[in-house]
Amino acid sequence: MSRATRSRPFSPTRRHLLVGGSAAALAAFAQWPGAASAAELDPEGFLALSERLTRKDDLSADIAASMLEAFRATGRVEDLSALLNGSDNQDLANEIVAAWYSGVSPDPDSNDVLTYTDALMWQAMSFTKPMGYCGGAMGYWAEPPAG
Repeated sequence: MSRATRSRPFSPTRRHLLVGGSAAALAAFAQWPGAASAAELDPEGFLALSERLTRKDDLSADIAASMLEAFRATGRVEDLSALLNGSDNQDLANEIVAAWYSGVSPDPDSNDVLTYTDALMWQAMSFTKPMGYCGGAMGYWAEPPAG
């Protein structure tokens, strides 16, 4: 004959409290379920990501803020947040680097130039300068460059 089981109300033990507290602390430490959301991506985070990708430590914070807004317009903020947190998205990383080198907005619906004279392409092409940008005193081009 089967024994009738009596149901008792749940009464937490010290073990339950320790396990629950440890799990809560671990979840908070790991920032679970997501390490970053689109709302957490700020210009400083984007600047740090850009400096890591371009291997330049002197990028402009103002240009980074403008570039982040242009990426927001493309709807890629979640992808940027994931990239900032270590995901492998080589296409997006290349888009960020290309935007810094060209100075052109990554938004295909925009014709904005985010920077011209501070675009990284001018550092890469040390033999030239931005068009319309003075290279020196009158006649500076007549002599070969120093060094």
